[in-house]
Amino acid sequence: MAVYTEVPISALEQFVREYDIGKIVHLEGIEEGVENSNFLLKTNRDTYILTIYEKRVDSMDLPFFLGLMDHLANKGFPCPTPLHGFDGKALRTLCNKPAALITFVTGSGPKIITRDHCYSVGKIAGKIHTAAKDFKMSRNNTLDRLGWRKLFELTKEHANDFYEGIVEEIEDELNFLDQNWPKTLPVGIIHADLFPDNVFFEKKTLSGVIDFYFACNDFMAYEIATCINAWCFENDGGLNSGKVSSLLEGYKSIRTLEEAELKHLLLLARGSALRFLLTRLYDFLNHPKGALVKPKDPLEYLERLRYHKESDQILC
Repeated sequence: MAVYTEVPISALEQFVREYDIGKIVHLEGIEEGVENSNFLLKTNRDTYILTIYEKRVDSMDLPFFLGLMDHLANKGFPCPTPLHGFDGKALRTLCNKPAALITFVTGSGPKIITRDHCYSVGKIAGKIHTAAKDFKMSRNNTLDRLGWRKLFELTKEHANDFYEGIVEEIEDELNFLDQNWPKTLPVGIIHADLFPDNVFFEKKTLSGVIDFYFACNDFMAYEIATCINAWCFENDGGLNSGKVSSLLEGYKSIRTLEEAELKHLLLLARGSALRFLLTRLYDFLNHPKGALVKPKDPLEYLERLRYHKESDQILC
């Protein structure tokens, strides 16, 4: 989450009048994240999250994202739910951009990741995949291999100025993944961004999952690979095999992984590492001046990509 758009109080008051949520007490920008403008909105009744959807989010996708949250919440899944106004609509306009109010999820992402956290993340990923099976809408992954190519084209002119040799390294990896990417693994709706800042805990209990704005239909094992990259590496750059085992154990407690999915986990982890390397690189090179947001380090995911390339370890 982040803040790119400032909201005048008059516009906010008009927006809030569309909902039965009481009177505004306080609005505060949320600094974390990179995609949309997010605010903590407190009224005399409750606390909410106000999201203004910025340019990377296609407004045509918003009914899918908001509908998915409604669908999962109706099944008891711990996620925020969109608020519907007096007119029944969850999506409206603020500052000439699409915007929505969603419920506030308590808790916070863990600062020190343990094997118990990894088990919980694996389990909640399995719950997303199973609970979303009967969701009627679908969305293609716009950050698939074609999307990686587009990001590469947008960043390659200045990428070597950021880190010498990175253009050639990325291009080699894109070519390798194009030649080796699997075609027939099980597909479902995935969250696609289950990072520690999007999974909240209260003490040791998982309290909620937020930020569904990359959710899409893709290989379910790709979600697991993304989680391994996000949750199972240590500060020294090494992969903690115990955390990987705990994450997979949690996932398997909900859904059985097929042999082909396990076989391709290492390859999928390479692809996921490249995806986040490219999006972070793009954000770093296109950081808006004055934005209340801190771009994340692309080199963290270059190191994880290199680790997988040099490893013959099967992630299972």
